[in-house]
Amino acid sequence: MGILFVLFNLFYSHQVFILGKLSASMIADVYIELKEGVADPEGESTLKALRLLGFKRVKKVSAVKVFRIEIDAKSREEAEKEIKEMCEKLLANPVIQRFKINWIG
Repeated sequence: MGILFVLFNLFYSHQVFILGKLSASMIADVYIELKEGVADPEGESTLKALRLLGFKRVKKVSAVKVFRIEIDAKSREEAEKEIKEMCEKLLANPVIQRFKINWIG
């Protein structure tokens, strides 16, 4: 029973032992925004609404989507490579959007 408890805690803790190598849990915020020149109707309508509410000094509003991703990896480079792949395959449309990865902590 004791050894099962230790293995369970080791597996489900923030640091996971995988195939003899320690893997750390890392957190990244992934910002997805429209490329320059692409229409941003959400940002434009928000700007219009803010001006109607009296916020006349606002020059521009852009809609940006943020994903917070927690990932287990052996290194930050490995994690960043995998997150870039996520962005290219699902999170961002490379034709009209760009992404930026910011690490937390």
